[in-house]
Amino acid sequence: VQLQESGGGSVQSGGSLRLSCAASGYIDSSYCMGWFRQAPGKARERVATIDSDGDITYPESVKGRFTISRDNSKKTLFLQMNSLKPEDTAVYYCAADFCLRYYTNNGPNFRGQGTQVTVSS
Repeated sequence: VQLQESGGGSVQSGGSLRLSCAASGYIDSSYCMGWFRQAPGKARERVATIDSDGDITYPESVKGRFTISRDNSKKTLFLQMNSLKPEDTAVYYCAADFCLRYYTNNGPNFRGQGTQVTVSS
């Protein structure tokens, strides 16, 4: 599986961005897919996940502001980010793997290169 993100950039606080992730290769029906982010000096954080049943989860830090979606083929994943805050500044990664592995400390095996999101105050 190869994942390629796009759509990052710089916005002011309160602005919006939409990230896209194009997946190629075999996406197993048991995969979880989603988005992580990592800011300098901080731990990686899951920001949105679609599990194999289509259930969606968000951490409290982004709930109500971020929306994850994907197309029917499961080959493109999106992250709509609204009401962005400076603390949302990070590199955002698209990821996929079997759900049992996705939620482990090591995280998913399949990850994109990441796209930078910078939110200025």
